[in-house]
Amino acid sequence: MHQESPISYCGVIVDVGSRDEKVQEYGMAHFIEHMLFKGTRKRRSAQIINRLEDVGGELNAYTSKEETVVYAGFLKEYSERTIELIADLIQHSTFPQAEIDKEIVVIKDEINSYNDSPAELIYDDFEEMLFNSNPMAHNVLGTKENLDGFTTQQARAFYKQFYQPENMVFFYLGKTDFKKIVKWTEKYFLFHQNGFENHVREVPKYELHETLTLQKDTFQTHCLMGARAYDIYHEDRLSLYLLNNILGGPGMNSRLNLSLREKNGLVYNVESTVQIFTDCGWWGIYFGADPDNADRCEKLIRKELVKLCENRISDVKLKKYKLQLLGQLAIASENKENVALSLGKSYLRYGKYDSNEQVRKDIESITSEKLQEVARELFDVNKLTVLKYVGA
Repeated sequence: MHQESPISYCGVIVDVGSRDEKVQEYGMAHFIEHMLFKGTRKRRSAQIINRLEDVGGELNAYTSKEETVVYAGFLKEYSERTIELIADLIQHSTFPQAEIDKEIVVIKDEINSYNDSPAELIYDDFEEMLFNSNPMAHNVLGTKENLDGFTTQQARAFYKQFYQPENMVFFYLGKTDFKKIVKWTEKYFLFHQNGFENHVREVPKYELHETLTLQKDTFQTHCLMGARAYDIYHEDRLSLYLLNNILGGPGMNSRLNLSLREKNGLVYNVESTVQIFTDCGWWGIYFGADPDNADRCEKLIRKELVKLCENRISDVKLKKYKLQLLGQLAIASENKENVALSLGKSYLRYGKYDSNEQVRKDIESITSEKLQEVARELFDVNKLTVLKYVGA
């Protein structure tokens, strides 16, 4: 029995992330995201937390290389309360120094826990290799040294510069009358232009093909190998997503999982990923393995990449792969929180949101010739950047 959900989601996505920081600001975008919850002109941190939690709602936020998002899930009768709260955080945060000093300790702990996880850290180090001296290279959390220098004044300056109406999208997903949402949004978001030019990002240059081995305190060998890919506006990005799903997506029947794990028993985890941004992108394959098996894993991965470049996928298999991706997307669309977040991002980047029907049509129209063309363009085994962590 299908019941209408009483839960709504809303939030603001801001077009600012770690790539927009100057060198002395590294970590500032993520730091601001934390500090939004620490006090506004009319609320202290405890009042911010309790405002939604007292009625069973959840307030969340995250920062990436290009976006900062503040959002909430709540019972729909508290829509106005939630919109007012988020508007307050986005417009009237005060960044008190006493709270800054406390939060620096919290973020340093976050950095420590991240550094203890080689399977996560390797992605950041890989991007540092790939993007080199471009602001895209540094990680979102920043450095402990930088954090120690952050002040109320610096935080307010960054906030004032980037938390601008032309840099933001407000999104709402739920069964509340649209006119009411518009009315509340107009009532609580009272922006005034403050004279900053919209920021221009420097496009990364990267044509790197090198192997780097780092010693870490780890039993396994961790490896990430990959290369450049498309940006979010590229016409073949959906073909790349399908190709990535075939190669090392979440399914147990991905080609890499069948080869490295099921057939040869060499790894517990192997996966491929595609990271696309507004003006660049990369794809990569990660695995963690016993040091004795690492070279063999790498050879098998290269073999799978060559197969995708040299052999056209049969129509029967392509149909199966498309059904698999469509099924995964349908299941993902049941997670309303993720749908709300992708809604916001889609409007920020494209000014529209494609229906499930449109996405289905776009996937159905992908040909095996197109997949082979994309594989040949991006999966050249002679042009891979490889990063390895080995035990010290």
